[in-house]
Amino acid sequence: MASSVQNSRISSPGYCACCRTCNMWCWKGFKWLPVSFIVSIITWSYYAYVIQLCIFTIQSTVQQWIYLVLYHILLIMFVWSYWKTIFAEIEPIPEKYKLPEAELEKMLSAESEDSQRTILENFAKDLPIVTRTMSGSIRYCNRCVLVKPDRAHHCSICARCVLKMDHHCPWVNNCVCFHNYKFFMLFLGYALLYCLFVMATCLPYFIRLWKMYEEYKHAHCDLILESGAYTKICVDMINGDFGTATSSGRYHIIFAFFVSLMFAISLGSLFGYHCYLVVNNRTTLEAFRAPMFRGGADKNGFSIGAFKNFKEVFGNSPNLWLVPVFTSVEMARETERWRLCPRKGRTVPQIV
Repeated sequence: MASSVQNSRISSPGYCACCRTCNMWCWKGFKWLPVSFIVSIITWSYYAYVIQLCIFTIQSTVQQWIYLVLYHILLIMFVWSYWKTIFAEIEPIPEKYKLPEAELEKMLSAESEDSQRTILENFAKDLPIVTRTMSGSIRYCNRCVLVKPDRAHHCSICARCVLKMDHHCPWVNNCVCFHNYKFFMLFLGYALLYCLFVMATCLPYFIRLWKMYEEYKHAHCDLILESGAYTKICVDMINGDFGTATSSGRYHIIFAFFVSLMFAISLGSLFGYHCYLVVNNRTTLEAFRAPMFRGGADKNGFSIGAFKNFKEVFGNSPNLWLVPVFTSVEMARETERWRLCPRKGRTVPQIV
């Protein structure tokens, strides 16, 4: 532990400030590429669905309005949740967890790891923490120079410790943690509904286009047209039942169906997995390695019942569960919000 503490005071080798600034901005730009990809997919899907399917393909005005209203409701909730997940303010670890300068000097001058461990134990005795390292020591971050709150971890990409860290998601260019986990869940749910809706409403027209293509091939129109001949059957098939405008945009409908199907499969598995984590009050990190308590590892160490676990993420107001506004129950930031669970002697958030 001594070397790790000392490393927090060692500055990185100096080099050209211009190069450092250039590298920093290049790295920041690179991290936005996955988000730019998702935004481009959403923009294209809007054109394919609204313009090509609803305006140029569907003939019924009533059907057009129904599809457009439902589509825009899902789109708004999907984009709203995605925006909140990306730009949610990830608050820093409270000051009370940060090691004061005097304590840090003691740590640096300590002659053994046992001495450093004792210093951390004395500093953390009044903090609401119950988790430990695998060796039973206080969880300490030498980069941020603080005692880690329960379920907090250091993100190497964000270069900071975050509360209840689940994982760093490149698709949102942000850490998924306590401050935006509800938004992330809503983003996955609304994105899945969005893809299922697009796929379901495109399916009849995809089947219709496919049948038209099969008839076109069966009549050997491709060979006839290559020879320079034109028949009434082939011309009618080329124009199609959808008209010339739809014929030119039929590939957008086909691609919209397959893209929505592909994303629905991946989103469905991811959303289902995170629903399992919410019900069991675990993070992705805790699912792979159970948190360590004074009495040992316990994968269900933070679970307080399925419904209360759900309300810890989505809050106590049912009318706001599906709205991307922050309602998660605060934990680990204020001691008075924690109570003692006699069964295992662990602290859990008070949820009404």
